[in-house]
Amino acid sequence: MSAAAEAPPTPPAGRGSRRRTAGIIGTLAAAAGVAAGVAAERALLKRKRRSTERDPHFDEPFGALPADEYRTITTDEGIPLHVEITGDPRAPLTVVFAHGFCLDMGTFHFQRRALAAMDDVRTVSYDQPGHGRSGRLDKGEYTLDLLGAALRKVVEETAPAGKVVLVGHSMGGMAIMAMADSTPELFKPEGRVAGVVLISTSAGELGGVTFGMPQVLVRFRKPLLPIISGAGWVTAGMLDRARDASTDLAWLLTRRYGFGSEKPSPALISYVERMNSATRTESVARYLRTLYTHDRVMALGAFTDIPVLVVCGDEDLLTPVEHSQAICETLPNAELVVVPNAGHVVLLEHSEAVNAVFVPFVRKILS
Repeated sequence: MSAAAEAPPTPPAGRGSRRRTAGIIGTLAAAAGVAAGVAAERALLKRKRRSTERDPHFDEPFGALPADEYRTITTDEGIPLHVEITGDPRAPLTVVFAHGFCLDMGTFHFQRRALAAMDDVRTVSYDQPGHGRSGRLDKGEYTLDLLGAALRKVVEETAPAGKVVLVGHSMGGMAIMAMADSTPELFKPEGRVAGVVLISTSAGELGGVTFGMPQVLVRFRKPLLPIISGAGWVTAGMLDRARDASTDLAWLLTRRYGFGSEKPSPALISYVERMNSATRTESVARYLRTLYTHDRVMALGAFTDIPVLVVCGDEDLLTPVEHSQAICETLPNAELVVVPNAGHVVLLEHSEAVNAVFVPFVRKILS
């Protein structure tokens, strides 16, 4: 029997068929619009990527900083965490870096390099679960409680003695809050944590962030959340392949949502985009609910008696400056630094401005 004969008969074009056809046409139209937008900027992108002679970071060894020690620390859930340590084990202060969502330890490239010149400071950097060179959760969703426990384990195993400064960017700041929520005694003056640095982060109410989109689009996020966070392995794999095929669009989106200056470094944008694209869609989906429902305002009380530095960019679309201001309203003794023309990755985009307050903050704790 021929293949045509084996095929089931075509159903009559009823209402359901018309809906599916309309849906397909709408999807294709949206895709065509995106493609047209990408094509319009493609020449500009190529020119920007080729203009390395005007890019101060075109030869920066992003993702390749040396370390004195490499370790694997396993969480209680069995997730192996990739950890890099620099500095003298006898140093009186250890600075632990916790990176943000869809990034890795390389986000702290310039801060880690700045502290390398200080003999009395060790640094500990690690990739969060489901990110970078760390392993992934076998099943279920990631939670901030899991991230807080992972951070605590990193501190316990890499800095069993001496004072510690915790530095968190975006989701890394939320992990610090989760750790403070579960073990507030570590953040007392007599505890292990001598200071906290929160960069481009939030204590909650991320559901109200518009990401610079019109309200008509923002209101559709919540109904779609269960669909996205429930994405299976097959769907995630398909989306990963789609992301790989859309590098120009990814680059443009990274520039839009990561940076705030008019002409950010193309090398920096490409580096952040590589970190983003290296995070599997499966991991992204399993993080969404915990980030969307994050609320650790009460946990901020654990920071009341220790030095706190809060840094953000005034053009941050992901964790707007109002979220940093809200943290400082809860912690009136915290120092707030707002960096002009800076987006969500302010610590990379304007590293000199961030280090100008970050390094003295660390030195003051040492004194």
